[in-house]
Amino acid sequence: MTILLATSVVRGSEQGNSHGGIYLFDTNSNKRLQPVDWNSIDIDWQGRGWDRGLRGIAFLNNRIFIAASDEIFEFDLSFQIVQSFKNPYLKHCHEICIHGDHLFITSTGFDCILGLNLETEQFDWGLQVLMEAGRFGCARFDPRADSGPMRLNKLHINNVSCLKGGMYISGLRTAALLRYDGRNIGIYSTLPKGVHNARPFLNGLLFNDTNADALRHEGPDRSIAYRIPRYPDHKLTHKGIDGSSIARQAFGRGLCVISESLVAGGSSPSTITIYDLDEEDPRLIVNFTMDVRSAIHGLEVWPHPWPEINGEA
Repeated sequence: MTILLATSVVRGSEQGNSHGGIYLFDTNSNKRLQPVDWNSIDIDWQGRGWDRGLRGIAFLNNRIFIAASDEIFEFDLSFQIVQSFKNPYLKHCHEICIHGDHLFITSTGFDCILGLNLETEQFDWGLQVLMEAGRFGCARFDPRADSGPMRLNKLHINNVSCLKGGMYISGLRTAALLRYDGRNIGIYSTLPKGVHNARPFLNGLLFNDTNADALRHEGPDRSIAYRIPRYPDHKLTHKGIDGSSIARQAFGRGLCVISESLVAGGSSPSTITIYDLDEEDPRLIVNFTMDVRSAIHGLEVWPHPWPEINGEA
C-alpha cells in the first residue's frame, strides 16, 4: 500500500477564502482524507504568483514539516501543529528536504537555501546561489546574522534535494539543475526554463516541465513526456474570479518517486497523477476539487500508517 501526502495552494484567492490544505490519498483503496483545511488570517499567505497555502513536505521519524510562504510548521501524526520556525531570510519558500540533522529550505525571495538544525532548532546554515555573466557561484552565510543576501528573487529557486553526489538545486530561471558539493556549485544538467521539482533519477532527470504542461523523464536511453491531465472547461469552477489571470489548469507542480518505475505528479485543479515510466498512459488520476485556483504544491510518500482522524476529502 502506498499513501501519498499532498499540500495545496490557492492561486489568486482573496483573504477569507480557503487557502488550501493537506490531503492524504491511498493509491490502492482510493481512500482519501483532508486532515487540514487551512484558513487562517494569522499567516501571511501571499507568495509569488499570489499562491497562498502549504508547500513543501519533509519527514523525520514522527515529525512532519510543512512549509508555508515564510514559515515552517511542524505537525504531529494527528496533524496538530507542534511549533513553527521563522527566519528573516525565509521568504516565499517552495520545496524542502531533510539530510542528516538539517531541514533544507528553498528561500525563493532571497535566492538561497536555508538550513534548520533539527536538534538545536536553530537556523544555522545558509547558501546563496549567485549568477553573474552566465556563470553560477555560491556564498555561504549565517542566517542568524544580518550580513546575508539581499531580497532579489533573481533565480526563483524553487527546489532542493539531497541525494548521492550532493545537494541539487533548481529554479524557474536557472535553466539548469545545479549541484553543490559542499564547496562549489555548478551545472549538473541543463533544463528548460520554468520547471519545478527537478532531480536526478535513474541516470537521468525527472521534473515537471510546467511551461509545457508536462511531466518528463530524460534518460540516457529514452525521453518520456506525459501530458498533465486537463478537464473540460465547463467542469472548472472559480474561473477568472479575481481577474489576476494567474490561475490555470494543468499547472504541473509537486513530484515524488514511489519506486524505480512509479512516480506521482501534482497539478491544477488539485490533481495527483500516478505514472508508470514503462507505460504510455497514466496509471491513476485522482482529483480533489475542480476549483481552478487550487493547485497541488508539495507531494511525498507518507511513511506512516493511515491516521485515525476525521476529515474525509
